[in-house]
Amino acid sequence: MKPSFGLVVTTLGRLDALRALLASLDGQLAPDDHIVLVAQGNQDAVAALAAEFAAAGLPVTATTSGRGASRGRNTGVAALPPGERILTFPNDNTLYPEGTLARLREAVADESFVVGGFTSWDERGPKTTLPAPGTRLDIFNLWSVIEMGILMKRSLFDDVGGFDESIGPGADTPWQVAEGTDLLLRVMQTHPAVVDSFVWVDRAVHVDGISTAFGLTDTERRRKLRAYGRGTGRAMSVHRYPLWWRAAFVGAGLLYGIRNPKPVRVSDGWPMFVGRLEGVLGHTFGQRTMVSTTR
Repeated sequence: MKPSFGLVVTTLGRLDALRALLASLDGQLAPDDHIVLVAQGNQDAVAALAAEFAAAGLPVTATTSGRGASRGRNTGVAALPPGERILTFPNDNTLYPEGTLARLREAVADESFVVGGFTSWDERGPKTTLPAPGTRLDIFNLWSVIEMGILMKRSLFDDVGGFDESIGPGADTPWQVAEGTDLLLRVMQTHPAVVDSFVWVDRAVHVDGISTAFGLTDTERRRKLRAYGRGTGRAMSVHRYPLWWRAAFVGAGLLYGIRNPKPVRVSDGWPMFVGRLEGVLGHTFGQRTMVSTTR
């Protein structure tokens, strides 16, 4: 029997992006697949959009939660219909090219599948480069799997307690990213066999989205980069990465603006460096706005 998908989307209520996401999934879903939209803003309009697509035959429902991407994803998983399924967590601006879900379904079809990862692209190309299929999962290469590229059995997700709601975009702490990395690291710690069974989906299979800094003002972009730097640095500290790795990671933040194309600028290396240092030290330096984004 082919596996069923559960797609959980946390959103602040960006309706145009959500409509494009749902339209891209039309025709790709199997009868037992299900989409949950978790509205953390513009709730009535999100519910109306879900009802519109559901009336047209798309298996989608809407619910609500308090702020925070991790809280929203956990709420969405709990709102899925009962039963085992493969979870994945698209952003509200994610798009699924034609045939993507069919390829993903093939990748997770083996009954032994428990967890894997696939590629996410933005307007500039692949966000990360995944290892070749068959590569052993470790604490370094798992960073190439970002949240919208996670594939995980619901039973495993529930067993490890889902996402840590104290981290990730919108959380009420300074640690505004790396919630997916934290989830995978906890999976590795509690289910060590996954290091050999982790499924790296072929790099040609991907979803589309937008870059971290897309559409933001200079102030918003730098605030977001610093917040993301804090989150990644904090994850490395909490999960006790080697000290040399943490030091190299913090220092490399200064090169962020050089190594990344527009809209990132050379001067953006400074907020990334400061954020990573804050995360590794577990201490912030006077920034008043801690959340990564408000829109």
